[in-house]
Amino acid sequence: MRFGVSLDKAIKRDKYSNRSEAIRDLIRKDLVKTEWKTRSIVAGVITVVYDHHRRELVNTLVGIQHKYQHLIISSQHIHLDHDNCLETIVVKGRGKDLDALSCELKSAKGVKYGSLSMATTGKHLV
Repeated sequence: MRFGVSLDKAIKRDKYSNRSEAIRDLIRKDLVKTEWKTRSIVAGVITVVYDHHRRELVNTLVGIQHKYQHLIISSQHIHLDHDNCLETIVVKGRGKDLDALSCELKSAKGVKYGSLSMATTGKHLV
């Protein structure tokens, strides 16, 4: 009963049309997490927010991206305001390599925020 009530709240909140869709989505999320733990090729998006006036930070971030260029599909640089920039970096490769790239970027001195959003190439999902 508790599972059903909690699931019903999630269905309403996330606007699923029925329980089956909600359960399928939960299973897919778990499958993607499993893909990231194996040697499978996966995809993701790294988001980084930083002050572009920070001395040498831009060069550091570009250097890291060049080091991992074989994993980067695309990147977009957005000016949020006079001081702050947001970069989204679309990546594809083995999960451990994408995680290493994300960790280097978000731990660079001067980065205000960094995150890695795990996704899949879709090859192993139906």
